[in-house]
Amino acid sequence: MHEDDQSAILDVAELEASIIYRLMSGAIAPRPIAWVSTIDAQGNANLAPFSFFNVASVDPPVLAFSPLLNGQRQAKDTVRNLQDVPECVVHIGGEALVEALNATSATLPPNEDEFLHAGLEKATLGNLKVPRIAAAPIAFGCRVRDIVNFGDRPLSGRLVLAEVVVIHADPSVWDGRHVDPDVLHPVGRMAGADYARVTDRFSLQRPE
Repeated sequence: MHEDDQSAILDVAELEASIIYRLMSGAIAPRPIAWVSTIDAQGNANLAPFSFFNVASVDPPVLAFSPLLNGQRQAKDTVRNLQDVPECVVHIGGEALVEALNATSATLPPNEDEFLHAGLEKATLGNLKVPRIAAAPIAFGCRVRDIVNFGDRPLSGRLVLAEVVVIHADPSVWDGRHVDPDVLHPVGRMAGADYARVTDRFSLQRPE
C-alpha cells in the first residue's frame, strides 16, 4: 500500500472556509452552471448563476444546486425567494449567453431585476409564476422539493432540490432524443474568473 505524503494531507478543521472554497472550486471542475430565475412575494424577478449544480434524480426528475451564504452570513436572494414562492426555472444558457450570465452574477438590490440589468427578455413556462429567459435554449421549470440547510457560517450552503415539472427545449438543440453540443455550446465554471468551453471531447465505451 502506498504511504500518504503527509505534506499533502490537510485537516479540514484547521483550514479557513476561503481556502477550502479555493481548493474545491479549483479541483472540482469544470462544473455545469444553473442559471436560476425566481420571484419574491411581490412578484419581483431575480436571476442568478450557480455552479454548485447537477442532476440529483431522473424519476422523479430533480435538479440540485447550492447557493452559499456570503461572508456576512446572509442568504442569496434566490434562497429567500424560494422560501416565499417555491418555484424556479433552471436555464442552460450556452456560450452565446455567457456575457449576460456573467452580468447576472452582480450583487444588485433585492428589488432590482437582473433580467433588465442583463438585457434579457422574459417568457412564460407552463403554469409557473416564475419567468424564463426567452433566449435560453434549455429551461427546466421546477417546484421546490426541499432545501437542506448546512449551517449559518460564512460560505455554508443551502442545497436546493428542485423537481422538474415542465421543460423548454429548443428544437435546434434537442431533436427528441439527443442534445446537440455543437449547437448548445455548453460552458463550465472553473475557479476564479475562468470558464471552460466544451470543444474537445472523446468517447469511451462503458464496460459490460
